[in-house]
Amino acid sequence: MKVKVQKIDGAKVSGASGDLELNDTVFGIEPRADILHRVVTWQLEKRRGTARGARERSDVNRTGKKYGKQKGGGVARHGARSAPIFIGGGKAHGPRVRDFNPSLNKKIRTLGLKMALSSKALDGLVIVDSLELKGNKTKLLAEIFGKAGYAGKVLVIDGEAVNATFKLAASNIPNVNVMPAMGANVYDILKHDTLILTKDAVAKLEARFNG
Repeated sequence: MKVKVQKIDGAKVSGASGDLELNDTVFGIEPRADILHRVVTWQLEKRRGTARGARERSDVNRTGKKYGKQKGGGVARHGARSAPIFIGGGKAHGPRVRDFNPSLNKKIRTLGLKMALSSKALDGLVIVDSLELKGNKTKLLAEIFGKAGYAGKVLVIDGEAVNATFKLAASNIPNVNVMPAMGANVYDILKHDTLILTKDAVAKLEARFNG
């Protein structure tokens, strides 16, 4: 798959470097909703933290001796001090420890990322030569994005590391996120309207799958 390479401001790149051949095994796969759904669900489940479980009636260390007589005391009957109504008793219907660490086959995770990239290649993918800017001013980058026509949520992925100047300029722009190629994931790619990849990012992603 051959695509046009442009500068970050939307200007065309002239010469032989203006075209880039994308690997069809990474950017040319037919997306499947069921695979993408499985990977996104797995990602979100992995983010959930385990709740701290409360001690219930069977977990507290209180006497099991019957508290008072069954009748004649003028108070409610109780069988043990571990009841939830007593200080030091067990929590009634408290939070329990649950495991939010599901497993997903590595082949499915890899396939899901390829499909996410392929879905953006169909609509919403922009390839730029680099993220070089003349300055780290947020106003400058916002004007560049407006000129280039990047609308909605934008995800920018660079190569080994994100260009420091660009990262600083983009940090205060709403709905714009940046990350290195190693951090590319299905959930972030799908939730953004536009995916901007540098040529270094494309090389890193293709090497990640075909290395």
